[in-house]
Amino acid sequence: MSEAWKERFRAHTVFWSRPSILDRRRAIAMSDATGLHQLYAWEPGSGEVQLRQLTHRPGGTAFGYISGDGRHVVYLDDDAGDELGHFVRVPYEGGEPEDITPDLPSYASDSLQARRGTSGIVFTAASASGHETWLVDPDAAPDERRRLLHRTDGMAEVSGVTADGALALIRTNERTGTARFALIAVDTDSAELRAELWDGPQSSIEEVVVSPLEGDRRVACSSDTSGAPRPFIWDPRTGERRDLLLAAIEGEVVVWDWSPDGTELLLCNTRDAVQTLYVYDLASDRARRLDHPAGTYGLWGGLGVWFGPDDEIIAQWQDSVSPRQVIALDRLTGRRRRTVLPAGAVPASRRWHSVSFPGEDGEPLQAWLATPPGNGPFPAVIETHGGPEGVTTDQFLPRGQIWTDHGFAYLSVNYHGSTTFGRAFKESIWGRIGELEVGDVVAARRYLVEKGLAYEERVFLTGWSYGGYITLHALGKAPGLWAGGMAGVAVADWVTMYEEENELLKAYDRALFGGPPTDTNDQRVPASPITHAARVDAPVLVIQGRNDTRCPAGQLERYEQRMHELGKSIEVVWHDAGHIGGDVERDIEDMGLMLAFAQRVLAGQAT
Repeated sequence: MSEAWKERFRAHTVFWSRPSILDRRRAIAMSDATGLHQLYAWEPGSGEVQLRQLTHRPGGTAFGYISGDGRHVVYLDDDAGDELGHFVRVPYEGGEPEDITPDLPSYASDSLQARRGTSGIVFTAASASGHETWLVDPDAAPDERRRLLHRTDGMAEVSGVTADGALALIRTNERTGTARFALIAVDTDSAELRAELWDGPQSSIEEVVVSPLEGDRRVACSSDTSGAPRPFIWDPRTGERRDLLLAAIEGEVVVWDWSPDGTELLLCNTRDAVQTLYVYDLASDRARRLDHPAGTYGLWGGLGVWFGPDDEIIAQWQDSVSPRQVIALDRLTGRRRRTVLPAGAVPASRRWHSVSFPGEDGEPLQAWLATPPGNGPFPAVIETHGGPEGVTTDQFLPRGQIWTDHGFAYLSVNYHGSTTFGRAFKESIWGRIGELEVGDVVAARRYLVEKGLAYEERVFLTGWSYGGYITLHALGKAPGLWAGGMAGVAVADWVTMYEEENELLKAYDRALFGGPPTDTNDQRVPASPITHAARVDAPVLVIQGRNDTRCPAGQLERYEQRMHELGKSIEVVWHDAGHIGGDVERDIEDMGLMLAFAQRVLAGQAT
């Protein structure tokens, strides 16, 4: 096999774009054009397709935001990928970064919203003090530059700031203690609670988008009280609630954007891991299905899909044979008008196909299948996504294509716990972490073997983050089935990991298990791969980051030590990096390690 597979990683892509609140002809994007994830300025309405690089950080920059006055770009400046640091800003035209929270201790944060027309931002900082939501305006008078709006020992996420800047909208799990959320509206001047939206302990408020109209405090969001997210509009001033009329649309529906003129909402409907976009006309209460190309749009929460200038919808799009790129859809029809920011060229790829088979509990599982040319059986790789609250859709994944390049059947499984299959499916793993997921990958193996697609003794497991956890856990919980396992940035010990992970992840950890280790060790111990290390009977490769604060190094080191004590075959490759990737050449190195590992295992079987 030639080295052409590396071009699948080196083909530059645009991962997402985000417009300014004030002017949708001004935006930012994240691309790997230099080989590292970096932020770029972009004027989509100018006719230019040139991206202007704004960040040059050695470890890359994955996420960023435009300030509410459009003058700056804000991002978290961490240390070597550890996701702990301070928000800094650079001028939109380019320049040196400025720390905008110099007096705060280092924090983790994954939520920030801009205050319209100002340099102010509202964000949640997770630290030893809990989840604190701050309003910070570096250009305000000294005594007005920072204000604490909300604090909780649970989870909190800033979901929006009303167009008049008066209310910060915060999703919090204070009501439930689980990963189910209420939405509160906090006064940005007084920090007083003005309103709360909560549909009861079994429901959660999801994707939140504020009205863009000056003086309008309405919010579009979704609630899963019916068993799947369904959208509505809520006014925190009056409590008035207006459900969107979507009875004919099955599956999950969330709001992704609100048109700048306030007349329409952009909706995403997902059913069986397939997306369909709609535009909802608020005057007529009618949804218009868009005739868009099949594939996957946006990142989490629709990041990268928005109403653009010139009656277009700007969309980050990909499918299994087309890398991430930005395209323009006609706002009325949804048809593709043009490619705005193209991706680099890649070798010919194998299209994924959606398949279904019974999972651990007999409930159907959805998965994506690709096979090399010819008839099976083949050696096979089963991959599980991270999360667990994630989903694999019809997307371009270099790893998946490279396995088929090298003669492997490839199956990506949406296991129990995945999103977009309804609330019950997502929450089925709560309180029993690892049980259903392991059963699901066993069912996936059975499907491949029974269909004649895989050799029974040549099935590998792989995954990153929570998918890496499932890989390690299945090797110990279901031995005798696997040729080997390849895990990246994985969980190996839920007990000891808790004290080492960042505060953002600790809060999610408590929500997932129902409490800290002192109260939930009866769940954590059996759910930990290290507990079942003695049963592992297949070789293991792990790729881990020394600076990872989500799945920290210490808990994996203890797993590695335990495996060595037991005489197990394990190889751990350490990078001076964090949890989130962003270095193309490192991705190539990791893929090469996995290919070599699998080929060594197969060569050993042949002898």
